[in-house]
Amino acid sequence: MNISVIGAGAFGTALAISLGREAAVTLWGRDIGDMAERRENTRHLPNCPFPPKLAITDNISNAAAAPILLLAVPMQKLRDVLNTHAGLFVGKHLVACCKGIELSSGIGPVSVIRAVIPDADAAILTGPSFAADIARGLPTALTLACANDSVCAKLQQSLTTANLRLYRTGDTTGAELGGALKNVIAIACGAAMGAGLGESARAALMTRGYAEMQRLAAHLGAHPATLSGLSGFGDLTLTCTSTQSRNYRLGLSLGAGTQFDPATTVEGAATAKAVHQLAAKAGLDLPITSAVSDLIDNRLDVQRAMESLLNRPLKEE
Repeated sequence: MNISVIGAGAFGTALAISLGREAAVTLWGRDIGDMAERRENTRHLPNCPFPPKLAITDNISNAAAAPILLLAVPMQKLRDVLNTHAGLFVGKHLVACCKGIELSSGIGPVSVIRAVIPDADAAILTGPSFAADIARGLPTALTLACANDSVCAKLQQSLTTANLRLYRTGDTTGAELGGALKNVIAIACGAAMGAGLGESARAALMTRGYAEMQRLAAHLGAHPATLSGLSGFGDLTLTCTSTQSRNYRLGLSLGAGTQFDPATTVEGAATAKAVHQLAAKAGLDLPITSAVSDLIDNRLDVQRAMESLLNRPLKEE
């Protein structure tokens, strides 16, 4: 079954490389001249050559001819891409490969797909993964979530490769939230480390951050077991402990008071604001998420944010 990847950033390219080692795959991007010539994404994934079965195009109509489309575009741009190309995407299997909560609506990528193209089969591919690992053929396990189990099983077969092992679930809400919220906690952990607060502080933030993830997920009807899997706990562990994570690196910059490249897409920044608004409306207590939102908007510095967390009323775990 032919597959196209819409979006030639690091993650989209990595997926295309892994899938292209075993099947015909098309990678679509707007500026693909250098990639087509070099057969490599030198900007995002240097030293990861494209396999022979991977085709490159800047013609969205050609890419959208495939029945399975992996949407590897930033979360905050997903709706625009879907609206712009809705006529090409009708009736397709649309698999979101982004993590976050839409700032304008407070919903995740599967929900955005359903809202814009309701007759498409909407799914999400998420979990603990770095693009460089996938592109280099290193073993990676991911969660594939789709409400239609038969469609999910078919996608699982089509998207599994020698180095990508997929586990499926019907809990799209849990998969969406796990992938989105762990980015917020990663910013908090990076900020603690950047400010020199130590490994113990990071462990505390990861643990209490995970509790916040579960609290919001339960409120929105997700299954608790989903958050304990790859798309929740697994992704949280990876993202909060590695400088390969852009969210963690943003936190490091915030904590150390250094400049961060504004051109770098950091999904957790917008997600923190969206979740902060969502929690306020729902009356949910998400103190770490609120602190990250305040950090990003310069309403707090790291020291005051940590003091506010440490001075909260004592309670049972």
